[in-house]
Amino acid sequence: MEKRGRGGKPSSSTASQPPPPRRERRPSMFEREAYTQILKERLRDSIHDVQYVEPPFDDSIADLGKEWKSALAKLKFANSYRMEPLKKFQAHSVETKAQQILKESLKDVKYDDKVFSHLSLELADRILSAVKEFGYHRYKFIIKVLFIQKTGQAINIASRWIWDVAWDSWVAVKQETETYVALALVFALYCE
Repeated sequence: MEKRGRGGKPSSSTASQPPPPRRERRPSMFEREAYTQILKERLRDSIHDVQYVEPPFDDSIADLGKEWKSALAKLKFANSYRMEPLKKFQAHSVETKAQQILKESLKDVKYDDKVFSHLSLELADRILSAVKEFGYHRYKFIIKVLFIQKTGQAINIASRWIWDVAWDSWVAVKQETETYVALALVFALYCE
């Protein structure tokens, strides 16, 4: 049965159309020759910078090296889909380093609210740079430094976070003198 247009006449355009062109099969990433081509296509289309890419699967694929090395030099990588950190946040090592920084910076310092407003920022920066030296990849850090004058009062400090219990963590470090208490909080949040 033929299709007819509004006038009732058979349409001739359907009979004269050539069949649609056949699409070529995309190469598989497991084919040795296609690996380089696929890698180039993915890196070209990538819009996100990724700091870490796992090396090629084995030595035979690593022989394709020139394309792989030139792609790494551009710092435009395909997604690694890494769901866990290379190095898990170690609270005990960060705690000892932060305690050492507080002890060195606050010895023989008396309470002064004007001085402590600048000192808290300086201490937070020093702790952050010390924590970054540990090399925890894909972690974001939040540093809070609080100075509390001792005048016979009580204080409660609370923080609430939504985080992944497996990879996120925090550290609290306290340095106490006769006139004040210094409290440094370090929060480590893993970003996939």
